Amino acid sequence: MSSVSVVSKPALYGGAAGRRVTVRDIAAAKERHEKWPMVTAYDAMTARVFDEAGIPVMLVGDSAAMVVYGYDSTLPVTVDDLIPLTAAVVRGSSRAMVVADLPFGSYQASPQQALETAARFMKEAGAHAVKLEGGHRVLPQVELLVSAGIPVMAHLGLTPQSVNAFGGYRVQGRGQAGDELMADAKALEHAGAFAVVLECVPADLAQRVTTSLSIPTIGIGAGPHTDAQVLVWQDLMGLTPQPAKFVKKYFDLAGEMDRAIRAYADEVVSGVFPRPEHSYR
Repeated sequence: MSSVSVVSKPALYGGAAGRRVTVRDIAAAKERHEKWPMVTAYDAMTARVFDEAGIPVMLVGDSAAMVVYGYDSTLPVTVDDLIPLTAAVVRGSSRAMVVADLPFGSYQASPQQALETAARFMKEAGAHAVKLEGGHRVLPQVELLVSAGIPVMAHLGLTPQSVNAFGGYRVQGRGQAGDELMADAKALEHAGAFAVVLECVPADLAQRVTTSLSIPTIGIGAGPHTDAQVLVWQDLMGLTPQPAKFVKKYFDLAGEMDRAIRAYADEVVSGVFPRPEHSYR
């Protein structure tokens, strides 16, 4: 009797950089019960570092409104603001799937508006997928984008573009709202979304949603049981002065940058820099 060899697929995180990660790779990771990390990125140099570290998915988030452009919410950022950032992340990476956030006001009006916006990110920036916020109200948008061949990542729970309607940044999905979120998640899966972000929802609800869906869930402030986790890179690196409760600081980049810039300034003032080895003849 001949034996049948089984070819195992490489891990999603840290796998070989022979090609871009696709929605099929992400679906396969869900089937293997493999957890994976996602981070934001907004420029080519940072994207290169994260890509070489094996991060499989990078999000060019509308969080750029705050961490790049200095606004106090995600609402002001525009498509024209995000397209150059998305293009830079695509150019700076070779393996990661690059997902572009559709900013507030660029897809809510109609499915056609969503398609026109998403098409710009795909054609002008080279994005591999887009992300939009909302449940049943955006199902027509998701269905049209997917039918046009555009992979869609959904986003439920605390959807920052709706922060004014929520009355602030509050945990979502408690009580009856949890049943509504579950229904939204299943509807988005049926509409063709390839993954769904769950932000600031109770951990037990996120676990129920994760086990109920065949598509991956990506948690941010949603406990340990989602298929993946995402953080804004400036938060996890310690650049954000007052990060949210769900953020773990892995490095004091702000402190290191402060020490480096002061050392540089002191050497310039004292005449220590530049030395002969930093000069041309």
